[in-house]
Amino acid sequence: MDSQSQKLRFFLTTPHKCNYIDGQEATSLFADPLYPKDKPLYSMLVANGFRRSGEHLYKPHCVNCSECVPVRLPVEEFQYRRQQRRCYKKNQDLRINMLPATFYQEHFELYSVYLAARHRDGGMDNPTEDNYKDFLWSDWSDTWLCEFRLDTRLMAVAVVDSLVDGNSAVYTFFDPEFPNRSLGQYAILYLIEHTRSQKKQWLYLGYWIAACDKMKYKIDFQPIECFL
Repeated sequence: MDSQSQKLRFFLTTPHKCNYIDGQEATSLFADPLYPKDKPLYSMLVANGFRRSGEHLYKPHCVNCSECVPVRLPVEEFQYRRQQRRCYKKNQDLRINMLPATFYQEHFELYSVYLAARHRDGGMDNPTEDNYKDFLWSDWSDTWLCEFRLDTRLMAVAVVDSLVDGNSAVYTFFDPEFPNRSLGQYAILYLIEHTRSQKKQWLYLGYWIAACDKMKYKIDFQPIECFL
């Protein structure tokens, strides 16, 4: 890490229930929330395994578990699998808009529907507007929204952070009524192509967790790079 990051303090949380693996406790390492952050510092921390949740930068730091593996895609080297090509082709009728990172009521309503369908009783369902904003937005990050529509119907939203040498897929939520479209997968495929078009090197996908079914899909994007 560079001299700037060496001045940054880190704090360890007390053990808490793991959100991904039943019966496990987790601890997280947080960057000092009061330390001023910018894109170069953020990019460096992401390259070292950190993620953003709202204003906070964190990474898992569990004593007896190393299942959360930070992963990224070198977008120029990405090779489509047959099923991924079918997914990409199937969703070519979607209209894509790039929007500033601000609150849109329609987005929040889709987010609520998505959580109710995909994460019921997981601690994130029944969100408030404040929960939503606190989870996805930050005053210091260069964040934008990738919106997918079928005609006028909102189908999916990807929250994306711009980094010096890539993009970080912070969170994606989508309409659960269209499982055959594989909208979460398509959002990643689109972000790969968009990152390529920007001549950037990396698309960061967060944590791959082999023991968590909801996180296994990330390994399907190859070649994937793991930070160990």
